[in-house]
Amino acid sequence: IILTAVAVFGFAFANAQEVKFGVKGGLNISNFSGDIEDNKSRIGFQLGGFAEIKISDKFSIQPELLYSAQGAKIKGVEYDYGYDYTYEEKQNNGYLNIPVMAKVYVAPKVSIEVGPQIGFLLNSKSKEEVTEASDVIFSGEEDTKDDFESTDFGLNFGLGYDLTEKLSIGGRYNLGLSNILKDAEEGEKVKNSVFSFSVGYKF
Repeated sequence: IILTAVAVFGFAFANAQEVKFGVKGGLNISNFSGDIEDNKSRIGFQLGGFAEIKISDKFSIQPELLYSAQGAKIKGVEYDYGYDYTYEEKQNNGYLNIPVMAKVYVAPKVSIEVGPQIGFLLNSKSKEEVTEASDVIFSGEEDTKDDFESTDFGLNFGLGYDLTEKLSIGGRYNLGLSNILKDAEEGEKVKNSVFSFSVGYKF
């Protein structure tokens, strides 16, 4: 994936008609997929920059550098010693993501986007709260960076719309391809799954 992205990036610059730089930011709706139960989506954000390398009127390559707040919520009920305990865990993972998107303009202002992504885990924290009969009996936070792989690979699919020559909006889905758990049991796989909505501005 990395070599393909580098090759595409090099080809794009060699054949570029025009290069525009910009910044973008937006909302993440992230979750985990795979061998995990009682998980729910959490809200995060993304923020960073990009370069749109125009190859032709209808085709561009867009590498990006983004900080992305991802993770999931895990919530459930356990029965122990005659009591029902409700637990909620919020897993917060921060990645430096580098997607390289191929953009095809199917209409003058509308583009379809697809491309690979590599992500580097920068930080990871877990917040947990256990309640019994609405009373909080445990609350804590711990660093969980050692529980996750430092590198994540994925594939992005998205749509973009140019509101003006400089301002654009977009929606994207990141399909995680690699197992993000470092010490996973045999056959156990957990992957990232992220919907994102962003606003971009070209200089």
